[in-house]
Amino acid sequence: MKKAEIEHLATLSRIKLSESEVEKFESELSSIMTYVSQVSEIVAKDTDSEPVVGKVHNVFRKDKISNAANEFSDDILREMPETDGRYLQVKKILQTEE
Repeated sequence: MKKAEIEHLATLSRIKLSESEVEKFESELSSIMTYVSQVSEIVAKDTDSEPVVGKVHNVFRKDKISNAANEFSDDILREMPETDGRYLQVKKILQTEE
């Protein structure tokens, strides 16, 4: 990457870069871009071949209710030390400012 491109990216990112940082990123980003282009070439070659795995598709099923209404809630309410009607009572864990 060129110096002007790095400075432009820094401006877009709202990052202040010193002159030494721009020079450092110039060499680092160039090597990263070279590596990415090599990976892109490999991926492009692999996409020309037949897929290894079969077709991928979504499997939908209808929702089915597997238990009766309140089948488990009565058991849970019986096990709780404190209840308020059909609600479980627990210790207050949040502090409110008054």
